[in-house]
Amino acid sequence: MFLNAFLLGIGLSMDAFSVSIIDGLSYPSLTNPKRFKIATIFALFQFLMPLIGWYCVHYLFEAFNNLQFLFPWISLILLGYIGGKMLYEGFKKDKEEEEEIITSSLTIKELILQGIATSIDALSVGFTIASYNFLDATLSSLIVGLETLVLCLLGLRFGQKFGDKFALKANIFGGIILIVIGIQIFIKGI
Repeated sequence: MFLNAFLLGIGLSMDAFSVSIIDGLSYPSLTNPKRFKIATIFALFQFLMPLIGWYCVHYLFEAFNNLQFLFPWISLILLGYIGGKMLYEGFKKDKEEEEEIITSSLTIKELILQGIATSIDALSVGFTIASYNFLDATLSSLIVGLETLVLCLLGLRFGQKFGDKFALKANIFGGIILIVIGIQIFIKGI
């Protein structure tokens, strides 16, 4: 469970990491408190979304216990789709498209929108952790959130110091990790 949660955290946080790099690039004078605020918003959404997905899936499928054989298939399809989409975007995006994520000022509203946009795929991770009990699901979500916090802080620093050359590679790396996890869950579940 811990290894899967760790790998999910890396894979899911790559969008937020990419946006953090762009935020750092666009706002090179960010202070430590502002960087922490940005990273915390991303981490909060990455923590909440899998847990919300777990609640939805857990209660939906608990009533239909005989459908548990579908979990590996659902995990494979969702993580394959999300990972494939990240790979596609990673190869397709150019610098101009990346910069469209950021507007002229970084307000709390814009940070929340970035947080939602970069974590919406984590909602479907509820399918992958549906067989976990509440404590394990919460712990997995917490691991994802903490990893996102750390990676976003690093992304903001990278953006401020090194530019955006890492942003596109992050989507590709995250997409590969999600596809591998989907295959692993599928094989384990079959």
